[in-house]
Amino acid sequence: MPDSDYRLDDRWAVVTGSTRGIGKAIALELAAAGANVVVHGRNREAAEEVCTAIRRLKRQAEAAVTDLADADNRRQLAAELWRRRPIDIWVNNAGVDVLTGDGAEHSFAEKFAQLWNVDVLGTIELARDIGGRMKERGQGAIINIGWDQAESGMEGDSGEMFVVTKGGIMNFTRSLAKSLAPAVRVNCIAPGWIRTAWGANASDYWQERAESESLLARWGEVEDIAHVARFLASDAAAFVNGQIIAVNGGRR
Repeated sequence: MPDSDYRLDDRWAVVTGSTRGIGKAIALELAAAGANVVVHGRNREAAEEVCTAIRRLKRQAEAAVTDLADADNRRQLAAELWRRRPIDIWVNNAGVDVLTGDGAEHSFAEKFAQLWNVDVLGTIELARDIGGRMKERGQGAIINIGWDQAESGMEGDSGEMFVVTKGGIMNFTRSLAKSLAPAVRVNCIAPGWIRTAWGANASDYWQERAESESLLARWGEVEDIAHVARFLASDAAAFVNGQIIAVNGGRR
């Protein structure tokens, strides 16, 4: 397959929740492949920092600052970004952090409500809105983010929350792909143990568990997810649709 099939030259991509972690890595990877990128987040300074890094790659970048917990904000974001120009690639990465910071102190009910509103409803509403516009235009690629243990389950509060929210996103992906075919491809990345902010500071128990549950005996890095996002956004994945791609080093 020619290298050009992996290029994204002059396409416009939107990556929600791209001021840090997996989202930031995806935004930078898409830019390295030639895409222009809209960097979304809730913090203007953080979004502009990622935009600056993208411009160093000789690509265009714009910051979109809004809180996706609000349904009106979600509708306005989709409408405003599409008004400026058609979007070729949309990555629904934004999610609530309930594992670190203030979010870790919330009750199960509070955490679940936040995850449902942003991770699930945010993904569904934005994907349907942008997907409909892409279908009318006749082309586009949407990438959602799931979780590799959503189908098998994991013990504990976090496992119970994520199995519902991320599992919902994964099954929604399969259905939306059918709704938008053949014009728009919709796929989902299901990360395993990825060294994000939580993973970098996790206890010895979780460090050992993450390494022992991967056949490659290591944590995944945010770049591992970004590489797969680039593939799914590119013409190299032109016949990949409605799929859940586990990125976990192989599950033991």
